[in-house]
Amino acid sequence: MTKRIAFFGGSFDPVHRGHIAVAGTLLREFDLDEFTFIPAFHAPHKIRKKPTSAYDRYAMLCLVTSDEPRITVSRMEIETPERPYSVETLGRLKEEFPGDEIFFVLGADSWADIATWREWQTVLTMSGHIVVPRPGSEIRVDHVTEAIRERIIDLRGGKLSEQQGHQGREHIYLTDAVSIDISATEIRRKIREQDGSWRDDVPPEVANYIEKYQIYS
Repeated sequence: MTKRIAFFGGSFDPVHRGHIAVAGTLLREFDLDEFTFIPAFHAPHKIRKKPTSAYDRYAMLCLVTSDEPRITVSRMEIETPERPYSVETLGRLKEEFPGDEIFFVLGADSWADIATWREWQTVLTMSGHIVVPRPGSEIRVDHVTEAIRERIIDLRGGKLSEQQGHQGREHIYLTDAVSIDISATEIRRKIREQDGSWRDDVPPEVANYIEKYQIYS
């Protein structure tokens, strides 16, 4: 039986309520069977930024998704740090799930930077893609080729039901179904500055882990 599976790669430094809302909303709105987070060992297009330990970021994701049977966390990129590029990750996913319909989830920042990715045009033809912008953010499409723009399906404004009519091709869906504006960068800044409001932006399990192991202090 063919399954519909979405994979969300990123740093998740730390995972926050916005990330969890993306998983829950896309499971429902795109009629997914599974949603999998793929924490990066170290995002290759962010070479100037030293990330938190991949194992801490993986642990926080596992904690917050432990009671969600359809939401999982993959060790794929953590266990193969020498193969960090999305084109390689998608290739492995297509081998592992040959008969399933795969979606690759991108945040607004990833979509804006997509042209800096290795073999980015190939990446955008290897699966379906779902672009999830932050509330109020502008989504540009002039940084991709005309051939790619022709595969974009704009579902913003409550048109999610339309995606059912575009199956069977590697489309790129723009959706505003998630409207939580939380920044991991801001969470880390608040922790460093001892601004306790950061706890409102992450699930309790994540807050406890961050405090117990002093992740960003």
